[in-house]
Amino acid sequence: MKILVTGGGGFLGRYVVEALIVKGHSVSTFGRSPQDELQAMGVTVIQGDLQNAEAVGLACVGMDAVFHVAAKAGIWGSRDSYFNVNVIGTRNVLEACRTNGVQYLVHTSTPSVVFNGKSFLGADESLPYGKNWLCHYAETKAIAEKEVLEAQSESLKVCALRPHLIFGPRDSHLLPRVMDAVLAKRLKIIGTGDNRVDVTYVEDAALAHINALDALIEGKACGKAYFISQGEPVILWSWLNQILIKLGIDPLTKRVPLKFAFFIATILEAVWKLFAIKGDPPMTRFAAVELAKDHYFNISRAKQDLGYSPQYTMDQAIEKTVDDLKRYL
Repeated sequence: MKILVTGGGGFLGRYVVEALIVKGHSVSTFGRSPQDELQAMGVTVIQGDLQNAEAVGLACVGMDAVFHVAAKAGIWGSRDSYFNVNVIGTRNVLEACRTNGVQYLVHTSTPSVVFNGKSFLGADESLPYGKNWLCHYAETKAIAEKEVLEAQSESLKVCALRPHLIFGPRDSHLLPRVMDAVLAKRLKIIGTGDNRVDVTYVEDAALAHINALDALIEGKACGKAYFISQGEPVILWSWLNQILIKLGIDPLTKRVPLKFAFFIATILEAVWKLFAIKGDPPMTRFAAVELAKDHYFNISRAKQDLGYSPQYTMDQAIEKTVDDLKRYL
């Protein structure tokens, strides 16, 4: 099949591209960077911006399937910057698929689409979309996912995947940023420190995407969303400390109550907005809540519909991740 991967040069996107190549597909990517390494692998690299409907349309010409992985991630920034990429960009992908007769669309979403400030303990996809967002990323990804699922039709079969806290080799954001914050003594345990969360090893996240396309081809998964994880929640702070210790970094021990962290984050956000300070605040309200509360989900639907089963144990995933993170030390 001829397949386009938006954001194919990114962390998850690159793994999706590699998995598709292994399966013998003809792969193109769409993104803002040249991606010389992908070109060397035989990938057709198309440079462009998701906000440019014409460019997205041209990239989809002749494609059988699209993996829409690209998004503006993060927890800070203007609403427009998130809306323009995550919502307008997704609308452009949907329109390009319809116009060019693309048959299948796998959309990368996030569990944050159900964020409501509360804990989730083994919740499933029957959860409603969130509210009280505290974060433009979560809100705009919810809008995008909803529009993708509503686009399901006989001519364009769609589904959405919600991988939770993706980690693994080549990650340049999540764990490297945690390491930087720990080494700079900017990070403390928020809350009681015993909250359980889902995490997803990146190669398994990519596997879920490949399985999702196969399911759509078989007529399964159409119009549905799926939580994706390793299927075994971890105690977040113990998990992070396990990684830090393997890297020779002192584990986190100092704690800050959630209410206090939330209060400080509220002040920091106000200051950052008032003075238009560049970069992210040291703490945001969304981050405080996510770092302190339980949020793990039931992946039974993904196992049943997609045949998804993580291929790596947590110990294997951590070892491979730690080996890669050593390059930052």
